Amino acid sequence: MKKRCLTAVGIGMLAAAVLTGCGNIGSGKASNDNITISKYKNLEVEKVTAEKATDEDVKNELQNTLYANQIVNEITDRPVAQGDTVTIDFVGKMDGEEFEGGSAQGTSLTIGSDSFIDGFEDGLVGHNIGETLDLNLTFPDPYERDPEKSGKPVVFTVTIQSITTYTLPELNDTFVQSVSEKSSTVEEYKKELEELLNSQNEENAQISLQNAVWNQVLENTEVTKYPQEDVDKEAENLKNMYEQMAQYNGMELKDFLEQNMNGMSEEQFEEQVEEAAKNTVKQKLAVKLIAEKEKLNLSEEEYEEEIEQYARDYGFESVDAIKEAIDEDVLRDDILMTRVKEWLAENCKQVEKKKADTAETDSAEKFAEE
Repeated sequence: MKKRCLTAVGIGMLAAAVLTGCGNIGSGKASNDNITISKYKNLEVEKVTAEKATDEDVKNELQNTLYANQIVNEITDRPVAQGDTVTIDFVGKMDGEEFEGGSAQGTSLTIGSDSFIDGFEDGLVGHNIGETLDLNLTFPDPYERDPEKSGKPVVFTVTIQSITTYTLPELNDTFVQSVSEKSSTVEEYKKELEELLNSQNEENAQISLQNAVWNQVLENTEVTKYPQEDVDKEAENLKNMYEQMAQYNGMELKDFLEQNMNGMSEEQFEEQVEEAAKNTVKQKLAVKLIAEKEKLNLSEEEYEEEIEQYARDYGFESVDAIKEAIDEDVLRDDILMTRVKEWLAENCKQVEKKKADTAETDSAEKFAEE
């Protein structure tokens, strides 16, 4: 099922910037009180060609399908072994006291994945379901996730709730018929996957083209006046997003920024939020201006049709479900930006990649020979 987070359009542009930044229609110029776009029509971009799926691509996709349909085996007649997936409850203590983030229930852990500190996974090998044991371990030194714990002893009391293994199904016609509505044989399924991969490649190429043109439009766009209310709104959205991320990880925003944003201070965060908010407002202003000039704005009927398509494409049960999950302004912005980018791609000029100057190449080769 195809899904994506639609809020990536409303606030994802902000996050990307933080983690890194009356017109003459005939000539492709446009302006209003807020922005001027020097050119947006007939922009030259490097030609984008969709790659054809190879036999290796199809093979990998087949393997992914097998992994996605692994057979689950519940193990009850032996102890934990390497490669098993166990469900565990554990409590971590340092100097006899539980510590934040050191305990959990119903955690799934694959033995040998090195997901926990050294000795944790190996310490479960040989023990049975229902058994509770103490693991006397030491945090790595250094321990980047929490430097204060570096090199310090810790005791984990672990209870094993279940043991599971996974095996891949056999690739045969019966399996194909269980996962495909179109194919009946393995060979037919390979062709189906090849067509699917080629379709995805075409879609990705089109997205690359749209983004290339859009980046040029932004380079040609100058903001003369930022609507402060819009900037404040976008900044608030971004702050709320990062605060929610911090809360999800059980942390204050200050600590979250220090540990997950390369030691970023709150002051630096505020500065980058402002910059990111302005970048998002710039994009929205450009989208709205081009949509106005080229009559790309959606009627209510078109909007409802697009929402129905979104609901189908992104796995929502109904139109009401997507409207309840995603703010209407975000949906409208996403749909309008998509429409503008598609129009820009249709009205650009794709040019072949420029080759290095032959004389310079010959000179370099001659120099290398000498």
